[in-house]
Amino acid sequence: MNLKAISLFSSAGIGELLLKDIGINVVAANELIPKRAECYKYFNPDTVMINGDITLPEVKEEIKSYISDDVKLLIATPPCQGLSTLGKNKIQSHFEEDERNYLIFDIFDIIESGNFDYILIENVPKFLNMYFPYNGEYLHLEQILNQRYSDSYIIDAAILNAKDYGIAQTRPRAIIKMYKKGLNWGWPVLESEIALNEAIGHLPSLESGEDSGIPWHYAKVENDRAVLALKHTPTGQSALKNEVYYPKKENGERILGFHNTFKRMVWDQPAHARTTYCGSMSSHNNVHPGRIKPDGTYSDARVLTLLETFIVSSIPKDIAFPTWVTDNFIRTIIGESIPPLMLMKIIREIGPKFEEDKLADDLQNRREKMDTVQAY
Repeated sequence: MNLKAISLFSSAGIGELLLKDIGINVVAANELIPKRAECYKYFNPDTVMINGDITLPEVKEEIKSYISDDVKLLIATPPCQGLSTLGKNKIQSHFEEDERNYLIFDIFDIIESGNFDYILIENVPKFLNMYFPYNGEYLHLEQILNQRYSDSYIIDAAILNAKDYGIAQTRPRAIIKMYKKGLNWGWPVLESEIALNEAIGHLPSLESGEDSGIPWHYAKVENDRAVLALKHTPTGQSALKNEVYYPKKENGERILGFHNTFKRMVWDQPAHARTTYCGSMSSHNNVHPGRIKPDGTYSDARVLTLLETFIVSSIPKDIAFPTWVTDNFIRTIIGESIPPLMLMKIIREIGPKFEEDKLADDLQNRREKMDTVQAY
């Protein structure tokens, strides 16, 4: 494969880390936030990074200046504000006044300025069920795309989970593929799940503040009260359920929270989704599974180290970051991104031309499967 691409809403480039391995050359990328743009440029020194607001005409024109006939792939992860539901308690005028609900449409101008053969739009699963204000209506994105582009493109949407594609993490993502009629873009083959024990079970145990000496495998310093509670919390359980050793505030008052906060993961399953808050034990499903010790307490009262986070996110273990980044910044941009191996495997399915009737059959089969999953 040898494709030139444009990347929009590129963040820090985590999702694109492996695209060069399959011959994808991103000639230009756009990101709003300066530090993310700087990090993207660090990973991709040969890519032109356009740091700015895509809604501004001058920024959009600069992006367009890098679109040529040989740029055949567009990758976009537009913001997902949208409208989750439409109900009697919603004030429609508020939706229409919120400019964030229109950011999705900025990719249309880019699509129509080029001659892309393949377009990938990726986001969180609820993205497919959101409504967007469009020509006086509120429509799902797939409906809007079909109205605008179905004459030229096959449009296929699905929710894929990273755990089904060789990644030790449960991370569902909404994927919309658009590809010109007469071309082929399949879906990656399902793979067996990788459990945490297989992925990170070989790494040395660590407690709060300890450093193994292995690059990126050091434990961040945790709150002593939370550490005490987690030392008495079995694998797969939340410390909030403990009768004696439970998370406390400084004044000794019991901390209340959701059932999956201050919770240990389990060894025989993939990691839970690494969110932007994956560095906090008080956020969802973030605590290392731990192992029972001779004294009856449990080891590893901590969140996953950065190395463990890299592994379960399919990020190369030898990755280097700019010197100015913080642990929290790294965890945040990982939480914002599709796992790079997942994106690579999706794009790797781009293929040559073949019979259009087979394309139609495959598309219908995929939609029937999606209907079955949604009904379930």
